[in-house]
Amino acid sequence: MESAFWYNLALSFLVGGAWVTLVTLTADRFGSKVGGLLGGFPATILVALLFIGITQTPSAASDATSVVPVAQGLNGFFIIAYVLLIRRGLAWGLAGSLLVWLVLAGTLVAVGVRPFWASVAGWLVLLAVCYTIVSKLLNIDSTGRQVIQYTFRRVAWRAALGGGVIAFAVLMGKVGGPTVGGVFATFPAMFISTLIITHQSGGAAVSRAVAKALMLSGMINVTLYAIAVRYLYVSLGLSLGTVLALAFSCCTVYLTNALILNRIP
Repeated sequence: MESAFWYNLALSFLVGGAWVTLVTLTADRFGSKVGGLLGGFPATILVALLFIGITQTPSAASDATSVVPVAQGLNGFFIIAYVLLIRRGLAWGLAGSLLVWLVLAGTLVAVGVRPFWASVAGWLVLLAVCYTIVSKLLNIDSTGRQVIQYTFRRVAWRAALGGGVIAFAVLMGKVGGPTVGGVFATFPAMFISTLIITHQSGGAAVSRAVAKALMLSGMINVTLYAIAVRYLYVSLGLSLGTVLALAFSCCTVYLTNALILNRIP
């Protein structure tokens, strides 16, 4: 069990680091909308739920999804706090948004949201509220490609940062049990690492623009992946369930692409 844990933790570091690097390089090359779209792909939750299924049971992984929809909805407020505070500097943006997330996540763990339908209903409400705030009230312009000179050290830093943050989320899911594991499966690991890197490469304006696309893509695609896992893991098992859930996510990412690229300025 312990050897499986460390193996999966190392795997989450490698996969997470590679994915964050790909997302940030894509944001540099193709602009904030495409980068944010890819950043919302269910990378952290894929590793976290698969790990729960391997080390415990597919049923335990399915149960862990009960809190995921509303927990992922809270990530919208993480992004909103970041967008509002980043003008004061990266430290303020990250510290303030993480504080918001920790308070909301802690409250969610304390209160508990057991009926799955209540979690989904909460997610829908939060999605509507956060979308309205970001799209209608906050003035965030999308950005185009960034001209950056890449070095091995710069790319390796992106991979190490992204892998480390995602591995931390997986570790906390293991330590905290099913409920905390479900919450930390939605920990904004991809958000944090992507926002840090885009801020370093393009400044606050680029980071804010990526955050806008990240929020919508993550709130939609991560939640829908968790819903697919909830039913596929129990009926089909981990391997086939993960494959089909990923295929489903590719479809939802494609549909979200139309929303982010064509409907949001």
